[in-house]
Amino acid sequence: MKGLSSQSIALAKKELYSALNSPATYGVWAFFLLFNSITFFYLQKFFSLDSATLRPYFSVIPLVYTLLIPAITMKSWAEERKTGTAELLLTMPFSEWDLVLGKFLSSLIILVIALVLTLGVPFSLFPLGDFDGGVIISEYIGALLLGMAAVALGQLFSSLAKNQISAFLGGVVVLLAVMLLNQLTSLMDLPKILADILNYLSLAFHFESFARGILDSRDILFFILVTLLCLFINTRVLLFRKWS
Repeated sequence: MKGLSSQSIALAKKELYSALNSPATYGVWAFFLLFNSITFFYLQKFFSLDSATLRPYFSVIPLVYTLLIPAITMKSWAEERKTGTAELLLTMPFSEWDLVLGKFLSSLIILVIALVLTLGVPFSLFPLGDFDGGVIISEYIGALLLGMAAVALGQLFSSLAKNQISAFLGGVVVLLAVMLLNQLTSLMDLPKILADILNYLSLAFHFESFARGILDSRDILFFILVTLLCLFINTRVLLFRKWS
């Protein structure tokens, strides 16, 4: 895999500038903050838990990502195909990796901003109890790695979709499936080998260790490999379109 080039950075800046000038981006951030906060404070009743932990707050991250990430990535390639600018991009002096990494970086930055905006929650709660800062840092690292893999997967699906609506709906279905695969093992009496395979393929399963404050190198490697694999397949999709 190639590293970030000046072309990738230039494209990322262009995509990010476009996103920051779109009301939809601010709507996505508002949805993320409100959904998490309402779930944490009202549905999970944080103040009734009598426990200084943010685990309930981060427990809904895999589920909310199934809506958040497709909303961020649906325009990445589907909009380019609809407007016909995808063909223009492919004729410019950009490699497939430049294009994929540029769009990936811009979407990832939007996700990072969404996570940064949530920092108000732990900072406002710190005076109320003895929170474990190390666990919270681990939870944020896990949320970032999980989001990174989900963004790569969402953009891959956007490159296969014909329009934004199909990119969003398809992304929701695919992410919901790969996030919640591990739930099948608790709902069904499956053979151990099959259960282990389903758990390993589940993104939410690999996030659980971070939610407990554990930085497991195997889970970190898993998220990185999923990200790289999706980005690589995305470049192959572009290459196929370029020569078809």
